[in-house]
Amino acid sequence: MTVDEQVVGRIDPAACGVPHGLVALVGVTHSDTEATAKALADKVWRLRILDGERSAADLLAPILVVSQFTLYADTTKGRRPSWSAAAPGAVAEPLVEAFARALRELGATVATGRFGAHMHIDLVNDGPVTLLVEM
Repeated sequence: MTVDEQVVGRIDPAACGVPHGLVALVGVTHSDTEATAKALADKVWRLRILDGERSAADLLAPILVVSQFTLYADTTKGRRPSWSAAAPGAVAEPLVEAFARALRELGATVATGRFGAHMHIDLVNDGPVTLLVEM
């Protein structure tokens, strides 16, 4: 993941001795708390979504955490998305950090982007498997 052509976050599953890692796009809404962030981190870490019904915890797979307020886009009216369901940066940033910290405390190798930056993310979606995980 790059910002202004500089790498700010990167995972390398092969360097960790595993075939896969995870990319977690994390959106924060107004009702989220640090407890929500911790519970979500535990859920993501233990979800049995990798080969052989294994979890990132089973394989010690690395996780790239990306803040993503656009997950809370409301497109029900008109042609312009509303972002009103997304928490403001002052609320969201510490919760995204709490999510990443909780993953690290569980034993994950975690890389992050830069909150609020225009990031370029390269990933290989192997499967494809994309899940929406909510608490």
